[in-house]
Amino acid sequence: MSVQVGYHWHLRARMAAAGMFATTDLVPLLAERGVVLSREQVYRLVARVPERLSLTTLAALCDILSCTPADLIEPYRPTRSRPTRRDQAGPAAPQRPTRARVLPDTGR
Repeated sequence: MSVQVGYHWHLRARMAAAGMFATTDLVPLLAERGVVLSREQVYRLVARVPERLSLTTLAALCDILSCTPADLIEPYRPTRSRPTRRDQAGPAAPQRPTRARVLPDTGR
């Protein structure tokens, strides 16, 4: 069984805590640290959860916001709902449909 892991991306919250409310505020600050991204790329970085992120960009963001990678990325394991009988007993055999019984109409 594989373990599912997700993560929360807290860049927007960290920016707000630092008094930055426009994504374009990051463009020149990143460029000063050697990370050249377009306005659109920075917007996607802030507004969405990135699938891939270079360590250079992560280090620059941490330097700009005076934080650690753990402040920006919060890993979590999705919680499972209540275990079902199938989970407890192992794989169950496929269930076959039951035959319907047709009863005579009693005229009521």
